[in-house]
Amino acid sequence: MPELPEVETVRRGLTPALEGARLIRVDVNRADLRWPFPERMAERMTGARITGLGRRSKYLLLHLDRGETLIVHLGMSGRMVVDDAQPGLFHYPHGWLPQHDHVLFHTDRGARVVFNDARRFGAMDLHPTESLEQHWLIEKLGPEPLGNAFNEAHLIAAFRGRNTPVKSALLDQRIVAGLGNIYVSEALHRAGIAPTRKAGRIAAGRVAALVPIIREVLAEAIAAGGSSLQDHRQADGNLGYFQHSFRVYDREGHPCAGDGCDGSIRRIVQSGRSTFYCATCQR
Repeated sequence: MPELPEVETVRRGLTPALEGARLIRVDVNRADLRWPFPERMAERMTGARITGLGRRSKYLLLHLDRGETLIVHLGMSGRMVVDDAQPGLFHYPHGWLPQHDHVLFHTDRGARVVFNDARRFGAMDLHPTESLEQHWLIEKLGPEPLGNAFNEAHLIAAFRGRNTPVKSALLDQRIVAGLGNIYVSEALHRAGIAPTRKAGRIAAGRVAALVPIIREVLAEAIAAGGSSLQDHRQADGNLGYFQHSFRVYDREGHPCAGDGCDGSIRRIVQSGRSTFYCATCQR
């Protein structure tokens, strides 16, 4: 599932084509994805101008001049691309087929943006912009990891007394929004913290040090266009390249990339999800 860097990369890529553009036609080619599309979605969006593109956690936000915002979740395999960009070579086989073009946005600039989702785990909803923070998908989200509200004091307080593994705590969207399996694994490796350690038993100084490390990992991933494992593409159709910089994720059995570490990467399962780490340098 796309994480914050992938969604932010898509947002930045779509902005030149969509921000300030008017939607002259919206084609909705099926009744639902993960859940039904909003009632009269095509009608409500046709003729509207997109005043800005935002992101909250893993959700893409298209703000309309009619006082509504389109919330887009890419799901497991969803992509939003400009016009007819073709897929490249993914880390795993991709599933791009035109019959999975479920929503098409046509603008007065001549651009066409396609939402393609082979597995149909993506979702869209229209909600009044003024009460966007009260939408059920957004209302319980924690601070953005690249924003000022995500700081050392916040994370220390959030971890205090928690008996859950630190990886699970960082995946809790109520603590910090937008992090997923890939970037939590990478950040914990850089911090030298074992993903199995109880969050409440990590010294405050080590917790505080996680904040700039998380930001560093996310910034590098965004600069690389995200990670293209099986489905993610940037808005222009190009792949992300951060997967070539993975230190632990999906590197089971490989030597640890840590300075001076002679360990190797292990894979364990936590809460039904793969965790990759080095037992030698992560404590």
